[in-house]
Amino acid sequence: MAAFPRLWAAAAASNVGDGLVVVAGPLLAVTLTSDPLQVAGLSVTQRLPWLLVTLVSGALADRMDRRRLLAGANAFRALVVGLLGTAVAAGAVTMPLLYAAFFVLGSAETLVDTTSVALLPDVVDPDDLERANGRLLGTQVVANQFAAPPLGGLLFATGAALPFLAQAGALTAAAALLLGLPATQPASPPRPRAGLLREVVEGVRFLFSSPLLRILAVTLAAMNVTLFATEAVLVLLARERLGLQGAGYGALLAAAGGGGVAGGLLADRIVSRLGPGTVLRIGLLVETATHVVLATTRSAVVAGAVWAVFGLHGVVWGAVTMSVRQRAIPAELRGRVASAAMLLSNGAAPIGALLGGILARTLGLTAPAWFAAAGMTALLPLAWPLLNDATIRGAEPPGHRDGSPSEPRHP
Repeated sequence: MAAFPRLWAAAAASNVGDGLVVVAGPLLAVTLTSDPLQVAGLSVTQRLPWLLVTLVSGALADRMDRRRLLAGANAFRALVVGLLGTAVAAGAVTMPLLYAAFFVLGSAETLVDTTSVALLPDVVDPDDLERANGRLLGTQVVANQFAAPPLGGLLFATGAALPFLAQAGALTAAAALLLGLPATQPASPPRPRAGLLREVVEGVRFLFSSPLLRILAVTLAAMNVTLFATEAVLVLLARERLGLQGAGYGALLAAAGGGGVAGGLLADRIVSRLGPGTVLRIGLLVETATHVVLATTRSAVVAGAVWAVFGLHGVVWGAVTMSVRQRAIPAELRGRVASAAMLLSNGAAPIGALLGGILARTLGLTAPAWFAAAGMTALLPLAWPLLNDATIRGAEPPGHRDGSPSEPRHP
């Protein structure tokens, strides 16, 4: 894993930069408009590219040198956010400009995330994937939930342009670190291109032709629908049923973040002890139990403890599923298959949030959690039979299972 520390440092710098703007973007928006719909539209604008360009990003990740593509995408994001920061400093920013910048940043982010998943197996050995994915996911939790948000708020209070300029610097550092990685070649051997659309279809077809990859994608999409249904009203649930106000609600979220950090540090040990199939099955039970507890408890302590366990599970489950996909997908298809899976999972989140809001308004605050618990219960008999060690081993390339090298190395 000689190259991994460099990739890890680049991911940390990128995530810190992104975390700064997660806070600074809405803060800037409310200085430009008091319309709640326009403020909320900023979040929609940033997430819309996941539905529009994710599959194209995956195809590009399979066509190009992934190291240079990832570095270039971060450098481009640095340029865009740097120009936005300059406009803020000059007092020239408007809501249309903010929307445009966040849409472009969101589009580049699909390329960064897809390429990162495809690149990791080129950097670490197959046996180290759980550890590497756990470290990366844990770092993302630390940056996005602990370190960057309060720093972003502080920088914005000092000068509205500062968090945007700081993100530009962080992304520039990430790009420089990535260029220090060993060069990679396009995963596909030289051949006439079939056309972008056909290549995208090839990746989607591979995802749904594999029983294991298909059930993982469907399961993760369902888990995101149920999770975001509950999370959409969590702040209200915390206030009305748990008696938590601003600081208490922040502590509740921090509990999940703390669990996620622990998951990042322990993911490889947990998987080594229990096996990936058992970890995935336990994760289904944790998800179901979490929603049941949130629907029934009025104890802030109980809710915090459950949320911490959920945070640990989320990172470990993510590390396992990413590692399974990276091993099971041929190198030349990593980007396209990963993008198809991300399209499902990221596209499910706003659907769940919308359902959660509707259910809470019509049936009460606990209705989204009960819906989530019922949805996870219905998912169990569908996912349980395929989520086992034998099925996972069967999806891995023979070269990994018998310990012999295989070229090209499969994730």
